Amino acid sequence: MALSCGLDFGTSNSTLGRIGPDGQPDLLALEGSSKTIPSVLFFGFEDDRLRFGRDAVAEYVSGADGRLMRSLKSVLGTALFNDTTRIKGRRLGFGEIIGSFVGELKRRAEAQLGDELTQVVMGRPVHFVDDDPVADAAAQGQLEAAVRAQGFEEIAFQFEPIAAALDYERQVNGERLALIVDLGGGTSDFSVVRVSPERSGLADRSGDILATAGVHIGGTDFDRLLSMAKVMPELGLGSETKDGKRYLPVAPYVELSTWHRINRLYDAQAQRDLRSTMLEAKEADRVETMVMLVEDRLGHRLIGRVEEAKIDLSDRAETLFDFPVRDRDIRTTITAAELGAALADSIGRLETTIGETLRRAGLGRAAVDSLILTGGSTLVPAVAGQLQGLFPDADVVRTDVLGSVGLGLAMEAKRVFG
Repeated sequence: MALSCGLDFGTSNSTLGRIGPDGQPDLLALEGSSKTIPSVLFFGFEDDRLRFGRDAVAEYVSGADGRLMRSLKSVLGTALFNDTTRIKGRRLGFGEIIGSFVGELKRRAEAQLGDELTQVVMGRPVHFVDDDPVADAAAQGQLEAAVRAQGFEEIAFQFEPIAAALDYERQVNGERLALIVDLGGGTSDFSVVRVSPERSGLADRSGDILATAGVHIGGTDFDRLLSMAKVMPELGLGSETKDGKRYLPVAPYVELSTWHRINRLYDAQAQRDLRSTMLEAKEADRVETMVMLVEDRLGHRLIGRVEEAKIDLSDRAETLFDFPVRDRDIRTTITAAELGAALADSIGRLETTIGETLRRAGLGRAAVDSLILTGGSTLVPAVAGQLQGLFPDADVVRTDVLGSVGLGLAMEAKRVFG
């Protein structure tokens, strides 16, 4: 018997949902008892094993030799998708790597269900790529091809914020105009949706989607911005050459701060360029620390610590950033105010995109009854607080920030495939 599911392949975390025997959507446990799994793979060079999720992160953090891959969704629709990455003498394309992750989720789900999953509704952001419809369409095609290669025969797509709206609709008592704010790891999407108990069973809900808009900003961008503002200066960013005629090149610091670009610094030529920069630098010790960090392939671990600092600032005024590199330490204090300043331009772009969403719907802010926050990045107070301030009279609804999209996609799969 063909089974259907909803699959939320996220930049940072993924979920897979099904309609249970009671007719309600539920998420399957994908890693132990957890219903979420980090969208991470680790190719182990010592034992030739491929690990996924928390297991992948733990193996990497243990110091095992290998290659960590995360934020893979961010390469869809970009020129980077056509690159390959070297894994112990093999060169793998990003479509194959994404497929490996999706295929593992499918196998784990099928082991629980005792049957094959052949039908899937995939979540997708409103825009994989901003202001480029051709690249956006290519991104969906790339994801569809990777999923189909894993044995899914029928594939449909639904916008992630719409899926979150379907999940929210189960708890409303009357008609509401809801603004869905879905802040994920790689993209932020906004939708104005009419929800009501009476309309929840309709097959065609297109008339209830009043407007959608999205922007390619998410949690990994927040990590990058915080890293560039507070951590990379400890490695020489913003400093001058010995002759005082120019500043050090910015590009290596951007790559070290960007999850899916870190591996580029491990290239032999990139490391030679870094050593050359060190010889020219006025603050050579700082750049030497960066050279050591790259030589030891600690880039993903460094940005993981930046992400932890960002999370720490969700409930405290400041946090200590401390990261060892051989016999040295990268150490600095980061305050919540500094995080807010680092994210200010991005938050401004989120506000602009919300304004565009409302303009497309022909609505003012006062018309919004419910502000629905979903996606892990809504937990960052500097972001959520600013956006909530735009709608002081709306009910603020915090969904299952990592699970609501998967639950909604499960409901959509039931509607599409029966």
